[in-house]
Amino acid sequence: MKIVEQLEQIRETAPCALALGAFDGLHRGHMAVVRAAVAAPWEAGVLTFRQSPRGGAAVATPQDKEQLLEAAGVRRLYRLDFSQVKDWEPEDFVREVLVKRCRAKLLCCGEDFRFGKNARGDVALLQQLCLEEGLLLEVVPPVEEEGEKVSSTRIRRAIEEGDLPLANRLLGRPFGFSLEVIHGNHIGTGLGMPTINQAIPEGFVQPRFGVYASWCRVDGGYHWGVTNIGVKPTVGSDQVLAETWMPQFSGDLYGRRVRLFLLRFIRPERKFGSLGELKEEIDKNAAQAKAIAMAQLPPAFGLGGKREK
Repeated sequence: MKIVEQLEQIRETAPCALALGAFDGLHRGHMAVVRAAVAAPWEAGVLTFRQSPRGGAAVATPQDKEQLLEAAGVRRLYRLDFSQVKDWEPEDFVREVLVKRCRAKLLCCGEDFRFGKNARGDVALLQQLCLEEGLLLEVVPPVEEEGEKVSSTRIRRAIEEGDLPLANRLLGRPFGFSLEVIHGNHIGTGLGMPTINQAIPEGFVQPRFGVYASWCRVDGGYHWGVTNIGVKPTVGSDQVLAETWMPQFSGDLYGRRVRLFLLRFIRPERKFGSLGELKEEIDKNAAQAKAIAMAQLPPAFGLGGKREK
């Protein structure tokens, strides 16, 4: 998949079907728009932005978005800084960017798509401009879950409240992230429970603090785990971390990117009177996490790989 991040570097010669949108979470509604472009007889492209114009914490890392889009069949990703196009009039944006630079033949978007200076452009104006420029337009209806529209706002709220089953249904995949493993304070190692630590980046949605059942993907295989999201109230720290113990895994993962999937919230984060009490609780949580993970097997994620038992 070709990735272009500067407007002046877009100089296509072959036609494409272009999906338009912020795509900040790549949830089921977003993927419906992407699939409409992929189904067209031209090369599929996506035009989006590094930061959503609507704001809000990110639900997927840029690397995860790239992987999801490429797996869906996208061959061109135009990931622009919003400042590059925010002052373009809607008419100029369509003619100069979508037609002349991207060589779009088909545009795909959602019903609430807005574009151009001060978000003046809407679907009605886009339809008019497509008629004038000889473009095809497919407006994809919203996807609903439990009678309510699937949206990034709804997904963020579910994650922040610890409702991972709902968040995962809205996303169409398990919520998770691929982040570098960093050094911690090695408290887990001292308890006989070595953990991997991953710092939740600034600007990324912050899951409810507490303990979760999880799957980790390492070298194409899956290992169930128990993950704590928080600031380590027992030990004392102010950095928000995902700290995961995989009881049936051993190996050095420092400096490597590991994909972590959160499955279900088990309990809130709390402070323990001693490390012994903490160890006893983690053992209990690990048994709960294993039961949850075994009931939600990795093949359902559509990512392949082998799982442990």
